[in-house]
Amino acid sequence: MTIRILIADDHALLRGGIKQIIAATHDLRVIAEAATSTQVLKLCHEHTADLLLLDLTMPGMNGIELLQRLRNEHPGLPILILSMSNEKQIVRHAIKAGAAGYLTKDVHPEVLLTAIRKVARGGRFVDPALVETMMFPDAAGDTDVPPHELLSEREFQILKLLIAGHKINDIANQLNLSPKTVSTYKLRLMQKLDIDNNADLIRYAIRQNISPDLPNLEQYLSSEQAPADRYL
Repeated sequence: MTIRILIADDHALLRGGIKQIIAATHDLRVIAEAATSTQVLKLCHEHTADLLLLDLTMPGMNGIELLQRLRNEHPGLPILILSMSNEKQIVRHAIKAGAAGYLTKDVHPEVLLTAIRKVARGGRFVDPALVETMMFPDAAGDTDVPPHELLSEREFQILKLLIAGHKINDIANQLNLSPKTVSTYKLRLMQKLDIDNNADLIRYAIRQNISPDLPNLEQYLSSEQAPADRYL
């Protein structure tokens, strides 16, 4: 039986490379491609796929939020994440949100094909390069779990929006929550991180490399020009 695959990634070159790899097989076929989260949702309704190969950083909806929505709307669709990120908390959040597998984009083509076949048939697959780090942290020299890895999916989502500079009301509008609820999540996540002010929250995010595209805020936050209410 041919496995029908929907590829979702905003880089056309990467999609083309994956299609070439799949074209060399006899049992796999790409039936549609998406470059944004909106296109993913549309194509999942229009096509009957056996597997969705999904990037978490496309334009539009937050990757974890998109994953959760797909799980709610298409509970029977196996989803395999193909991401640039090898951060443990991202992998764990993706698996917890409903992904059946997780690969990094530097994976060998044969591993990609093996993962596609296994996940499409109802199995689970995590990039072998990530398994040891996730399951046996001592082997990687990482004996302490960073506090942010203990956050819930929603808390981690709000953390990333906060450190990106969004205010409480903006976050509430984006996530369809009340400002009071967002404030409660913020208070809870800051308690878990043992942080009591916004500047330290940003510094923590920079130290932990939670958001690689953060501007260099250390110098800005310590300057007299930094507005006190910029990160609320």
